[in-house]
Parts: sequence; structure tokens; C-alpha cells
Amino acid sequence: MGKIKAIRSEADYTAALARIDALMDAEPDTPEGEELDVLADLVEHYEEKHVPMGFPSPVAAIEFRLEQAGLAPRDLIPFIGSRAKVSEVLSGKRPLTMPMARALHEHLGIPAAVLLQQPGADFDTEIETLDWDRFPIKAMARRGGSRQFET
Repeated sequence: MGKIKAIRSEADYTAALARIDALMDAEPDTPEGEELDVLADLVEHYEEKHVPMGFPSPVAAIEFRLEQAGLAPRDLIPFIGSRAKVSEVLSGKRPLTMPMARALHEHLGIPAAVLLQQPGADFDTEIETLDWDRFPIKAMARRGGSRQFET
């Protein structure tokens, strides 16, 4: 196991991410797996303090929720409309309407603030009020990369 130390700088953070990348295939309950777990916790702690999260895009939030619930795009038809509308929304060619956003919020639990944001909008909403168990933003960022979740 490599030497693990606290992440106190951007250089430490970059080095920890590189080490995590190298350990991604580590088996649980091995020294490498334990190192991966500890480094992931340290990176998460550093990111909570130093990396602004922001909201994901509405499309990214919908796609994540589909994946999380084991749903397919066709399962959005009752909330968005026809297959063509679902395809256009997911490709970014059609914006969400208020009825679509309401239905997605009510039936899939996606926060309304995420669905209703305008590109480049700056929300004064406190992120702490989100129900993290229903919509884990941090997990979304880890799965999809940080760039697509910046506002």
C-alpha cells in the first residue's frame, strides 16, 4: 500500500485522483482495495470543502435518475410525451416545459430547482435543503465527470 496522507493542496488532490485511477480495479479486502477506499474518502472530504458542486444539467439529472431507477428513455413517455419528444429532450433539442418538469419532479423525485434551471443560471437556493437520499448529486458527479455538472 502506498503512503497515504491528507489532501491539503491542489497538487495533493491531483496525485490522489491519479492514484485512485490506478487502483480502480482493486479487489475489495486487499491492501490495494483498502487504499482505494481511504483515498476515495480523503478526496470526497477535500471536494466537500474546495470543489464547488453546483447543479447538474436537467438532462444529466434525468439520465442519472433513469440509470439509478433502472429505467429506459421509453419510461419517460408518460411524463414528457411521445418518443420523439423524449428523444428531443434528452438530446437537448427541446427544452423541458413546466408540465414535463412537474411530472418528472413528482414521479421521479428530481428536484424542481434542477429541472427548471436556465443554462448559466445562478441559484440562490441552498443545496443543503435537497433530499440527498432521493437524488445523490455527488454520485452523479462521480459517474459522469465534473464538467457536465457545472452550471
